[in-house]
Amino acid sequence: MSVKKVEVAAAVIEKPDGSFLLGRRPPNGIYAGWWEFPGGKVEAGETPQQALVRELEEELGIEVECAYPWIMREHVYEHAHVRLHFFRVTEWRGELRDLQHDQLSWQMADDVFVSPVLPANAPVFAGLRLPLQYGITHASEIGIEAQLDALQRALARGLRLVQLREGGLAQDARERFVMAAVEMCHAQGARVLVNSDVELARKARADGVHFSSAQLMALDSRPGFALVAASCHTPEELARAAQLELNFVAVGTVQPTLSHPGRPALGWDGFAELTRDFPLPVFALGGLSPGDMESARRNGAHGIAAIRSIFV
Repeated sequence: MSVKKVEVAAAVIEKPDGSFLLGRRPPNGIYAGWWEFPGGKVEAGETPQQALVRELEEELGIEVECAYPWIMREHVYEHAHVRLHFFRVTEWRGELRDLQHDQLSWQMADDVFVSPVLPANAPVFAGLRLPLQYGITHASEIGIEAQLDALQRALARGLRLVQLREGGLAQDARERFVMAAVEMCHAQGARVLVNSDVELARKARADGVHFSSAQLMALDSRPGFALVAASCHTPEELARAAQLELNFVAVGTVQPTLSHPGRPALGWDGFAELTRDFPLPVFALGGLSPGDMESARRNGAHGIAAIRSIFV
């Protein structure tokens, strides 16, 4: 027997400290006592964002002022096939009031202590642990020592997610650089992925690996790292990343870039269209700087990935 498909708007309501709000479903209803993100069903004639605004006023008594489209997760329950359109709500007006849930609780993504959580929502916590900036090294262009110096400065400024993308270095130099960079990142609490080279990632004790789009399409299964990501440029590549349940993807190029001078730029409209309703966090890539963060998030990106601008 098929179950009905339901479109739902879900809110990740966030404080500046990174905490977010969960609500416990009231007794005598479906999944009574389970914790969930606030939100509700998208009614006929509504967009998910319009439903979000309405639901948060009805459930919590607040008026949404800033909500970024984020990811769309699907889950099949016994009673319904839900499509959860997640938004990250960073600004609102009014005092939060518990109007429909049994209880509210502020949580941190790396220390969720309420239980049980609705299974459709649990995978979202890993995405919320990802920072908004993804720095990509280019030691092959500027030299190993210069890149390590730039990496140290970026880590001191708060960079917490790094890709070591150094296919242009000779093998011994690449290994030396990766070993030093992983140690440096871990000393600052940053997570680091090695581009393309699974064995080197393991040897260096990196947190994960970032695959090219060609490598992604050749993968039979997800490697056993805490973080696995890939670069994507087409709907087929995005579908493969979702099928393998990667942690995130980088999509571009959004703007013209020095590293891919011949590749046509998507622009923000093209980026938004390509990544709409995607289940994984997406870093926008290509000719971007931290100053593009607002545009990126308005168009559905988790954040931005950049080579040169993050390491200046």
